Amino acid sequence: MTEATDLAERAGDRDPRVGLRAVAALRRLLEQLEAVQVRNARNQGWSWQEIAGELGVSRQAVHKKYGRH
Repeated sequence: MTEATDLAERAGDRDPRVGLRAVAALRRLLEQLEAVQVRNARNQGWSWQEIAGELGVSRQAVHKKYGRH
């Protein structure tokens, strides 16, 4: 998780260009991690409702985002 730690540190940089680029990179990393964990949960038999509950979103939202993957 060194990449995430480095990005988090750069996200607080005083230079907005550096900070915003780091925020965008963190957002991409977060999306990738979420997709991996949703796939992992589905492979282990979790329902869309269970996944949604852990992510703090609606069942419909998580199914719309990942249901076709």
